Amino acid sequence: MFERLARLTTARPRLILFLALLFAAGAVVLGGGVADRLQGGGTTDPAAESSQAARLLDREFAAGRPNLALLVKADAGVDDPAVTAEAERLTERLAAEHDVQGVTSYWQAKSPALRSENGRYGLVVARVTDTETEADDTLKALAPHYRGSHGPVDVSIGGAAQIRAEVQDTSREDLARAEVIALPLTLLILVLVFRSAVAALLPVIIGLIAIVGTNASLRVITGFTDVSVFALNLTTALGLGLAVDYGLFIVRRYREELHGGAPPATAVRTTLGTAGRTVAFSALTVAVALSAMLLFPMYYLRSFAYAGISVVLIAAAAALLVLPALLLVLGRRIDALDLTRFFRRRSAEGTAPDASGRRWRRIGEAVVKRPVVFAVTAVAFLVALGAPFLGVTFGNIDDRQLPKDAEAHQVHQVIRDGFTSRPTGELDVVAQGVDGRSRATDIASYATTLSRLDGVVRVNSSAGTYAEGRLVQQPGPANARYTTTGASYLAVEPSLEDVSPESQDLVRAIRDVPSPFPVLVGGGAAELVDTQDTLADRLPYALLAMVGVTMILLFLMTGSVVVPLKAVVLNVLSLSATFGALVWVFQDGHLSGLLGDFTVTGFIPATLPVLMFCVAFGLSMDYEVFVLSRIKEEYDRTGDTTRAIVFGLQRSGGVVTAAAAVLSVVLVAIGTSQITNMKMLGLGLALAVLMDAIVVRGVLVPSVMTLLGRANWWAPGPLRRLHGRFGISEGGPSETAPVTVPTRNKAGEPV
Repeated sequence: MFERLARLTTARPRLILFLALLFAAGAVVLGGGVADRLQGGGTTDPAAESSQAARLLDREFAAGRPNLALLVKADAGVDDPAVTAEAERLTERLAAEHDVQGVTSYWQAKSPALRSENGRYGLVVARVTDTETEADDTLKALAPHYRGSHGPVDVSIGGAAQIRAEVQDTSREDLARAEVIALPLTLLILVLVFRSAVAALLPVIIGLIAIVGTNASLRVITGFTDVSVFALNLTTALGLGLAVDYGLFIVRRYREELHGGAPPATAVRTTLGTAGRTVAFSALTVAVALSAMLLFPMYYLRSFAYAGISVVLIAAAAALLVLPALLLVLGRRIDALDLTRFFRRRSAEGTAPDASGRRWRRIGEAVVKRPVVFAVTAVAFLVALGAPFLGVTFGNIDDRQLPKDAEAHQVHQVIRDGFTSRPTGELDVVAQGVDGRSRATDIASYATTLSRLDGVVRVNSSAGTYAEGRLVQQPGPANARYTTTGASYLAVEPSLEDVSPESQDLVRAIRDVPSPFPVLVGGGAAELVDTQDTLADRLPYALLAMVGVTMILLFLMTGSVVVPLKAVVLNVLSLSATFGALVWVFQDGHLSGLLGDFTVTGFIPATLPVLMFCVAFGLSMDYEVFVLSRIKEEYDRTGDTTRAIVFGLQRSGGVVTAAAAVLSVVLVAIGTSQITNMKMLGLGLALAVLMDAIVVRGVLVPSVMTLLGRANWWAPGPLRRLHGRFGISEGGPSETAPVTVPTRNKAGEPV
């Protein structure tokens, strides 16, 4: 296959470049408006009980689930006559708006749940109906007419709809800023690595093709299913990161062949047969790791799989087709525009020494001489970093992922601090099959029981309002919204934090209460309980698929069952250290000032570790393949494991660290996001990448492989024969000893 690919690229390089240009132009047009079609939710299981409750409420009680809250501030007090008049006017005006239902306010219901304890704030709650996108459009049209000063009151807007709208707007701003930061820094690092502006531009071109191509694929996917807005952030990170990985590996090998005397066409063919094979293999392992997220029903996680798989495959295709064509067109001009020549010291012969290769050779020699010391030290370091993960607490994404000056964050912070209950975080208990004869008695009895549970302030139902086991408000016209023909619902107002462990215990307690009719429990805390249950159910299958397929692929590459097992164990150890650091910083609040003024919530979003594990595992295997390919190549030639380890580090260490440096820069740029969830993802993955490239690939892999010796390559006889028939390897030429690659010819000119 790679021989045919080499013939294709060497025969028609300009045709390939023309087709790539057409592809990129079409992708820009098709994917240009993708951001407007993406959604801000998707963290819940559509089949979960809470999701069923939400759908039933939307169908039967469209006005029953408030997603819009007007926080009315009155310095004179919410019961002041002038304040009351203005608040009632705002309430009536909101009730008359199109696509707004279920408007309830403190001034109508006189419910203590809608009044702050200090009497300075009151709430107007409502539901903006229709789909997420339509609700966002409605809210954008309504908000300017209600936000701000209205005589004696000031109005701020909160609720789930406002949170979602602010998250989407902030995410777009953050992505634009991340791209502005990442692209110049990426180019600068590549110039320093390649010592050539021409060579440095090539991976960036591949990255841009991958990004615009993935945007186009996401635009197509939105026609069939929901896609999260956060998928664009991963597209940028992986698009640039993997393009640099693949570009570095291919360009580095091409230059080795070119500097060894091969003509450009021969150098390209050899590169595709060796480094190109490794890139294809690496892309397959990364895509497999990311595809594990397709096993989860939340479209938030599935969206990252859509984006990740697309960007990996497009980046690999561009690296294997477009990049060789560019190399052929450039020929020996690949080293042109050496921007570092004015700052680089030259040896007496006028050549620039391969400092990176020699440095990694020294590291490899030091590690293989004392493998036990290095292995124990590295493992102890990773275990110490991972220890905080034992105290992890999971939660749902809420308003606190927004910056502290965001309007929705400020509104909900006032509600958390000043209201006795959580009117925007009610638990919904939907009763089905309730007939007219038993409705009042059964609902009253059930509501009374629920009102006695710890953490419940009151229960609103069609039979009245109950608190502490007694009726505190007779049913009236306002209670009609809690019932329809054959169904009723009860709104449980908790005094607990919306996503705290106590609120989750309350959900379980409600579900354990015997009911005279079938019930479904929904709301924010119920969604968190169901999300954690779904993740726990699907995670073993995702891990089995990801690890199993990865081990099979590494076996086909190495012919060993030991090396794949070692790779998985070390990757899991490295990722656990990353998760520990994540808990220590974002859950416990250490370094919050240094890393940006984010809100410490005391929990980690439940879906984040799954997302990070899949992405980081794939990237770790990407680097594993790069290092192993050179080690295995030398071992096949010499049969000397120790020599192969040192050689592999010398040849791949610089590539891996340079790729990790670029990818970490992109991820840190993503980590500058004002949204805490994306800050966690960007900075967490940056830490995982750097730790994997430096600690795992630079220390643990060579030390463990040295200790294993020839056992690295062991496999049962039947599997050895299977590998002999179907195995994959870098079959290109390899050097008999580490060499210094010349960068100038005998005339002193760049080569």
